[in-house]
Amino acid sequence: MLLLLPPKFPSQTRLSFPSTHKLKVVSEIDVFPSFLPKEVHRIKDPFARNLAKRIQRLPVAVRFLENPIMSSCVKPMMQNKENPIVLLHGFDSSCLEWRYTYPLLEEAGYETWAVDILGWGFCDLEKLPSCDVVSKRDHFYQFWKSHIKKAMILVGPSLGSAVVIDFAVNYPEAVEKLVLIDASVYAEGTGNLATLPRAAAYAGAYLLKSIPLRLYANFLSFTNLPFSTSLDWTNVGRLHCLLPWWEDATVDFMTSGGYNVVSQIKQIKQKTIIIWGENDRIISNKLGVRLHCELPDAIIRQIPDCGHLPHVERPDSLVKLIVEFVQSKSTTENECVSPL
Repeated sequence: MLLLLPPKFPSQTRLSFPSTHKLKVVSEIDVFPSFLPKEVHRIKDPFARNLAKRIQRLPVAVRFLENPIMSSCVKPMMQNKENPIVLLHGFDSSCLEWRYTYPLLEEAGYETWAVDILGWGFCDLEKLPSCDVVSKRDHFYQFWKSHIKKAMILVGPSLGSAVVIDFAVNYPEAVEKLVLIDASVYAEGTGNLATLPRAAAYAGAYLLKSIPLRLYANFLSFTNLPFSTSLDWTNVGRLHCLLPWWEDATVDFMTSGGYNVVSQIKQIKQKTIIIWGENDRIISNKLGVRLHCELPDAIIRQIPDCGHLPHVERPDSLVKLIVEFVQSKSTTENECVSPL
């Protein structure tokens, strides 16, 4: 098997935890959950393969369906009394985004969950529910209520930050702190996509899962990524798109209007850390500064030599910031800053 190390692990940014000097690849038989698309066997990245083996489905009862939704996640091997770290993913993605960061958090001793948002990831949607914002929020709340049950350190990258803000405003009792990574929170929903005829929406969905478009997204998200690695990461990133209900769920979300959380930002009461990749070519870091100014209780940190997805590109630096933030007990007054 080809061993692909996570990119850019400079020694000066290593974590100080005794058990996290390096990520470990556990050698074991390739036994993947039966509900994953068969194309999972083509993925070469050992960290993605190892995390994929741990994906499971848990029942989640929702008010908009008669039967529970078997909902996909990576469940922690250990649970404790501390507030868990719960990782959501970005737009049209899955928990496999966290293949490098998850083991670092786990080895650092944190109860860590990676949860797939309804309509994306690997949930069983054979009886297709609505996949609009309200349904996504209700589904995640019921997941939390049934399985997590403690106030969370809730982490969201890119559009996942909008999911986090929407959830924290509606269910503040479920969230202790927020971690927003290269946050996409100023878009006004899906825009003109909401008015597309359904035939055109399905054509857009087909394009969205295409390999050329996903490769281009990798080009924008990362710097100097070798083509072989980009192709493998493309296979990781679009794996959930190969489930039979993906197109229907995607079109339902597109035509529902999507996330528009601009008016909710100033309602956030929880302490928040905003983390930004210095070289993000997708979301301007000026929007990170704006977000810092608008959140009532926030700090902002930047990761150098990093693009749009620090949890993939610089997981060691990201985990260091998250751990420092989680361990911080003091409340500091937010000061609006002009530069990052």
